[in-house]
Amino acid sequence: MPKHSIRAVTAAAALVCLTGFGPSPGGGASPPAQPAGPSQAAPSRFVPGPCPKPPEPIEALSGARCGFLEVPENRSRPGGRTIKLAVAVIPAVTPAKPAQDPVVFMAGGPGADTFDDIPFLVGSGLNKDRDLIIMAQRGNLYDRPNLACPEIDRFNARAVGLGYDSQQAEQLMVKAVKDCRSRLTAEGIDLSAYNTTENAADFADLRKALGIPRWNVYGYSYGSNLALTYLRLHPEGIRAFAIDSITPPQHVTLPWTWASTAEGIDNILEACAAEPACKDRYPDVRRTLTEQVRKLEAHPLTLNVAPPGGGKPVKVVLDGGALLNLIVAFTPRPEDLPAALDELSNGNPQRFAQARAAGSVQKVGMFAHGLTESVVCGEWAPGYSETDVLKAGRKTYPGWPDTVLAQVPQLPFQYPACRIWNVPDRAAAQRLPTVSSVPALVISGTFDVKTGASWATDVARNLSRSTAVLVPGIGHWVVPQSPCAQSVLASFFARPTAPDTACVDGLKPKPFTIIPK
Repeated sequence: MPKHSIRAVTAAAALVCLTGFGPSPGGGASPPAQPAGPSQAAPSRFVPGPCPKPPEPIEALSGARCGFLEVPENRSRPGGRTIKLAVAVIPAVTPAKPAQDPVVFMAGGPGADTFDDIPFLVGSGLNKDRDLIIMAQRGNLYDRPNLACPEIDRFNARAVGLGYDSQQAEQLMVKAVKDCRSRLTAEGIDLSAYNTTENAADFADLRKALGIPRWNVYGYSYGSNLALTYLRLHPEGIRAFAIDSITPPQHVTLPWTWASTAEGIDNILEACAAEPACKDRYPDVRRTLTEQVRKLEAHPLTLNVAPPGGGKPVKVVLDGGALLNLIVAFTPRPEDLPAALDELSNGNPQRFAQARAAGSVQKVGMFAHGLTESVVCGEWAPGYSETDVLKAGRKTYPGWPDTVLAQVPQLPFQYPACRIWNVPDRAAAQRLPTVSSVPALVISGTFDVKTGASWATDVARNLSRSTAVLVPGIGHWVVPQSPCAQSVLASFFARPTAPDTACVDGLKPKPFTIIPK
């Protein structure tokens, strides 16, 4: 589900829903969407060019080889127009002879700025002894066209001052989606072509265009969904396959998100109960959470709060839906959650209110909401309804208000939005397991509130040469947060059939924050 989002949704949670890393304050508009005209050039070719210039410079790009991969927008329509996908090949740090098989990265989202992940990847050692290949998934920032929706970004900034599930929020969200769709289609963009199957074919074409016989794959969150689809449809040339924070194609639907979210929250609360200091200070965090969701949904708080990065105070509405979605976005951090809920129950909402205010600071035009909508509406929403979402919510959290349970965590009002977005149903083509004997590493974190760790089980079962690693106390996108996971991943790429997982033994979550009474 990826700082990034399944979509950068209507709260501060919006921009962190897939990675667990929040947005930094400030703007920085993306280049305007530039529809690629019809091309007579051969499809799927790499054209060298300058590297993107992000608003905040990325050091690793200074020595990278960049350009665009030109591919058909819709492979089912021969002779149609081509699009351009931004690519960077970041050289290995090792000055001697690097490994000949590079790592290709598949980012979360769908819709997240892939290039923004480079510092986390380099910091995690992905290019220590082999080249690291980055490609923005079709429609992302720096691609042509770019499926950004500034209309939705502006709505998200405004939504912090509205009830999370309010009628006004729904009306404004649907209008933003409609305005974005109208603008993109007027530019000639075929929204039906921005899907996981086409994404996977783009990566298959990239390997061939760069002349790489074999490479290694690493994807997280939605990138794990994409990677599994890629492995299923284009297994040739894959030496080793690693996925992190798994979004399993055969299971992902909108109602699914309730069980996935609850698993991560339950693991955090159970870890507190297992830690004597946390249990003694916060004896029933689960009851506190339920009480606060109910209380805030019945009587929302309206506050004026400065965003975490400073600036003028903004109006925020903190209700039950907003509270849940801030927790899903890891604001506050898992180790702070019991303390934050205790503060809230004792009349101090500052921690949550400030996190809500962070959503008022949006990087307009940096997130490809158009790709998000096309994937969610074509692959995750079909076959289910708002009623199914509510039933799943009631099953997960019986007794919680229906107004909270009616909205998918981090994807509110998605069914009305999908009726506007109107792309073909691709569920049958996408909701399939991947069966493979390629050496695989499956990494999950016990505190992942976006993609529950247990959902990786079916995925690993179908990968006959897989190693599954469960890292205690880590949330969404495990590798950048865990030196142990970084070590395991490095050993896996060095020896795909015999990774060293010894560091996982004995790992424990960070101690919970204890605030004296």
